[in-house]
Amino acid sequence: MGQTLIKNYVHIVFGTKNQQNFINDEIEVDLFAYIGGICNSLDCIPIKVGGYRNHVHILCSLSKKIALAKLLEIVKANSSKWIKTKGEAFQDFYWQNGYGSFSVNPSQLQRVVDYIANQKQHHEKKSFEDEYRIILKKYDIVYDEKYVWD
Repeated sequence: MGQTLIKNYVHIVFGTKNQQNFINDEIEVDLFAYIGGICNSLDCIPIKVGGYRNHVHILCSLSKKIALAKLLEIVKANSSKWIKTKGEAFQDFYWQNGYGSFSVNPSQLQRVVDYIANQKQHHEKKSFEDEYRIILKKYDIVYDEKYVWD
């Protein structure tokens, strides 16, 4: 086969350092749009970007031109620099070191879009930490709790 043909959908999740609630109503729409723009510029077409006070979800197609780790390095570095320009309240903003990335079946895309779109309602009942543990369990990922929340 001479051609490289790829269609990988990924659901990426990462939080703020120490789960600090930096993502407020005033900044979230612009932050999510900015993150989507970074993904788009790297040919990782964003399908849905959202989240809540202390974390972000990205559903995108992963480009054949970039490794997942490089995508996250660029997204986190650039969005962190951007958010720090939004006022003194954000001067101590940092993303956590790690992230989670989970493959998504094309038939399940709308389900993940809806899930990301409903983060505010979802987190009225469940913390980010509990949400993330459930995702890790669903994907049968073994982890050490002391290293997840850096």
